[in-house]
Amino acid sequence: MFLLAALATVFAGVSKGGFGSGAAFASSALLALVLPPATALGLMLPLLMLIDVTTLRPYWMRWSWPDARLLVLGGIPGAVLGAALFTVANDDVLRLLIGGVALGFVMWRLVPGTGRIRVQPGWSGGLAGVIAGFTSFVSHAGGPPVAVYLLSRGLEKTAYQATTVLVFWIINIAKAIPYGVLGVFTIETLKADLMLAPFALFGAWLGVKAHHWVSERHFFGVTYAMLTVTGLKLIWDALT
Repeated sequence: MFLLAALATVFAGVSKGGFGSGAAFASSALLALVLPPATALGLMLPLLMLIDVTTLRPYWMRWSWPDARLLVLGGIPGAVLGAALFTVANDDVLRLLIGGVALGFVMWRLVPGTGRIRVQPGWSGGLAGVIAGFTSFVSHAGGPPVAVYLLSRGLEKTAYQATTVLVFWIINIAKAIPYGVLGVFTIETLKADLMLAPFALFGAWLGVKAHHWVSERHFFGVTYAMLTVTGLKLIWDALT
């Protein structure tokens, strides 16, 4: 299980460090195959926060502040909604949510022409932020709704990446206190985080480097295939 956790952590670091966080939630989805969903979420959040801090400096002030502000203003109340649901959702509901978001993201990316849609900052950014805050809280899956909004804005590659780094740095900080109150963190998950921290740092470093020389098409091609298999497995487990 440790090997799977290490690979998931490196993958999260690479995704968040270089490819906009859109696929980072695959790490939680993978861990949810072998751990209770709440345990997987509690294990991953400190690692995601470490990756956030590591990747903030390379992209400092290269973000689109108007877009980041809208996403954060929506993301905080979205996280509050997620906390409210988390108290009543059982493991199968969380599996359905994580699996559904995984498949929904892949299906959205397969729709012809979605990459050419352009929107103006406004209510759509706030709505994307609410959805991102909610899905981020219940499944660390805030990346897809943020990706949908930012891709529709037509930002250049580094501005897009830097904006996601800033947004999730703030949202993940906001999630930490409710996670603690809800008992998502345990001594066991925190001990595991200490052992996995080097993998998070390595993944973040690799992601920043890869941002400049790896084709997003190839990276996400593998990601979409993995998310599809993982999402189907989680939904099957939840319904059977």
